[in-house]
Amino acid sequence: MINWEILRIFILTVSATIIGVIWAPLLTNFLYKNRLGKKIRQSKDSPIYSQMHAVKAGTPTMGGILIWGTTAGLALILWLLSKFTHWQIFDQLNFINRSETWLPLAGLIFAAIIGLVDDLLNIRGQGANGGGLRMRYKWILYGLIGLVGALWFYFKLDWSIVHVPLIGNFEIGWWFIPFFMLVVAATSHSVNLTDGLDGLAGGILLTSFGAYGVISFMQGRFDLAVLCGIIIGALLAFLWFNIYPARFFMGDTGSMSLGTTLALIALFTNESLLLVIIGMIFVSESLSVIIQIISRKIRHKKIFISAPVHHHFEAKGWPEPKVVMRFWLISGVGAVLGIILFLIDKTF
Repeated sequence: MINWEILRIFILTVSATIIGVIWAPLLTNFLYKNRLGKKIRQSKDSPIYSQMHAVKAGTPTMGGILIWGTTAGLALILWLLSKFTHWQIFDQLNFINRSETWLPLAGLIFAAIIGLVDDLLNIRGQGANGGGLRMRYKWILYGLIGLVGALWFYFKLDWSIVHVPLIGNFEIGWWFIPFFMLVVAATSHSVNLTDGLDGLAGGILLTSFGAYGVISFMQGRFDLAVLCGIIIGALLAFLWFNIYPARFFMGDTGSMSLGTTLALIALFTNESLLLVIIGMIFVSESLSVIIQIISRKIRHKKIFISAPVHHHFEAKGWPEPKVVMRFWLISGVGAVLGIILFLIDKTF
């Protein structure tokens, strides 16, 4: 049983990588042909960022379609084959499961659609100051995704427990609903903030999904582990074209959808608090923005040259690949520490 599950994860991860690599050039050509490129607008609030990234103007965005499109497409194909063929192998490979993967897949798709609309508005210079959806509308829309997920957990799954590593489970009753929404909103927006340099968000998501894939597998949530594996495979294909100099960017359609899905998977494993360690880069990116805003409001001074923090190091003269690689290393350490803490917690 365990050997088959390992083999299933390997087969589908490799399949997702191959499928992604095959259709990535088609997506890239489509994005270039239709001039769906990123616009770097001059801003009084972030002149340093605008100056540093002016050279990237015109590079296609919405490359995140490659990741969620590959994941959702493979899920749909395997489900259809399991339903309409008599081959047992497709029943075994199918990973769509009401108790594990329905909600993460739904969250992936709906968050991706909202992000896609935001990206298109941004490209066309429409929306808030020509930059896409207003922030409050984003919070409302992604908050609704979090609310639906929270209600599903609370009423359908009768779930209102939060696990604190090394301490135990805590029954928090209806407070689980706002807690759930906070985890989803914080993670999705933190991933979005991190998506600012070539390969940065993709590489950190790779280690994060890898860590939760291991945790899911060790909990016996094999379909959830398969989903993590497929996303990892799609991320590998994406990173092949996204590393410096990027052929395309992830865009909100990728960062927001993957952040939402990562949060949902963390909540399904009941190890959402480990996100602070596994996703330590995401946490630091959000904290740097919060600190910068508070400092500018209260002290009328900046703490960082530019926020999020990866732009601070870039402004200090670090080459972009150096910032990305060092953040990848830190993310890898965080993922390993998260897994170690999970294993120690299991022995308590």
